[in-house]
Amino acid sequence: MPDRTPSPATATPLALVSALEERAFNAWPSHQTVFHQGWVFRLTGGYTKRANSVNALVPSAPFDGVREAAAALYARHGLPAVFRISPLAPAAADQALADAGYKHFDPSLVLHRPLASGLAAKIDGHTIVSTSPSPAWLDGFAAANGVAAHHRNLHRSILDAIAHPVGYALQRDAQGHAVGFGLAVLERGAVGLYDLAVAPGHRGAGRGRALVQALLHWAAEGGATSAYLQVRAQNVAALRLYESMGFTTAYGYHYRVPG
Repeated sequence: MPDRTPSPATATPLALVSALEERAFNAWPSHQTVFHQGWVFRLTGGYTKRANSVNALVPSAPFDGVREAAAALYARHGLPAVFRISPLAPAAADQALADAGYKHFDPSLVLHRPLASGLAAKIDGHTIVSTSPSPAWLDGFAAANGVAAHHRNLHRSILDAIAHPVGYALQRDAQGHAVGFGLAVLERGAVGLYDLAVAPGHRGAGRGRALVQALLHWAAEGGATSAYLQVRAQNVAALRLYESMGFTTAYGYHYRVPG
């Protein structure tokens, strides 16, 4: 598939990258954070790479000693030191990790789009958005997204720790079964979309589009003027959906994991 990462000539300004990164950290909070020389070490018991990774906080943060400090800290918690390399990280950091045997993993994209005030959207009558996760949302999302039983409490604890307004989209089929899930976090006029999932057997029928439309409508009603989300670069179907809904690539990132 084509490379959607912006070229250097059209790269997103680092100020916007920083703003989106800050919102993403707040939208998916970790249990513990350690700040170190312009980097943040995030730890949440190993559930999701986002909440258990090392991230640059400021453009071209120095990398001297960071890998060693991260390896020691994560080992203390029984976790591997996983690095998430965004445009805020210096190229030297990525190269140093590669030289140390860290493998390039899970390239992903951050997409964004503007939202018009009073966003008009056809809201599927089978999709509702509430401000707290119901048991049907929690159980259904865990099943649809393959959340292991021993991680379900960690997932709930992350949701409970989100400080900003959250909208939980729940979609039911004609028989009333919960089959579609998603959440949106609203902060400083921008809404981030997370945990979008449709149960196996119900995919490819427009349910993902309906979930996104419902969450964008909820966010616009709450004053959002822009939206963003993160998606794996290899997820061609999701990229086509989001691009058809007006999302464009802001920047890419990838992980470095110990070899």
